[in-house]
Amino acid sequence: MSFQASLSGIPLQSAHADGGVLRYRVAGRNGRVTHVLLHGIGSASASWVLQLQAAQGDDRVQLLAWDAPGYGASSALPAESPRATDYAARLWTWLDAVGATEPVVLVGHSLGALMATRAAAERPDRVGRLLLLAPARGYGSAPAAERERRLNERLATLQSLGPAGMADRRAAAMLSPNASAEQVAFVHDTMAQVVPAGYVQAARLLAGGDLIGDLLRVRCPIAVACGAADTITPPEACAAVAQAAGVALQDLGPVGHACPLEAAAAVNQLLGLDPSPRLAP
Repeated sequence: MSFQASLSGIPLQSAHADGGVLRYRVAGRNGRVTHVLLHGIGSASASWVLQLQAAQGDDRVQLLAWDAPGYGASSALPAESPRATDYAARLWTWLDAVGATEPVVLVGHSLGALMATRAAAERPDRVGRLLLLAPARGYGSAPAAERERRLNERLATLQSLGPAGMADRRAAAMLSPNASAEQVAFVHDTMAQVVPAGYVQAARLLAGGDLIGDLLRVRCPIAVACGAADTITPPEACAAVAQAAGVALQDLGPVGHACPLEAAAAVNQLLGLDPSPRLAP
């Protein structure tokens, strides 16, 4: 079964949050939400396909994976340059809307780590565990000139290439050289569907975010993991995040940045899911 075929059995659902719409996928048969998955800047809820698929039919868990505000058909945030706290507020309003009241395992991949960490810092009563996969640290602590340069470079690339062009240029770099053609194609197709306006908001979050500063406010158990072949958030950068959290960095193996796809077995094990993906990579 292909990745897309598997997703067809885990369709997008909708909830109203802060006067807008939030689209998300649900998998698992537990009566309460146990895990919430937040994707990265060039991704979507679909990027968690192997985690969602592993949870299907599992009575122990219920996974929710959102299309972040401004992604897919999810309503964008009202602020032109939203901060991590704006994404966190939308997260909690959405979870209120779907009746998620008990503490969850909150999982952030790449840019999603900035959103997840701020959400955990602001509502410690609602997060039982925080898992950061290939976390993006943000540039909020960098000099203003560097923040502006990095943001302008990313926005210029979007303007000149568009989402499809960015996918052509960057999809393979999200994975290790050992990734399958199917994995590369799936990452490419997901990135090519990014909504420019939502991507711009997310890029501004990345420019102003400060993951380590937020991490110091988190009180729940934390895990940090990445792949040894990640060139986007390389192991040494992720090790600094783990050090700030007071934990050892967990190695997901010789995989790249799109670790939920390329290292699905290891990620599923960290989540407490069936570690063996049932889809052929």
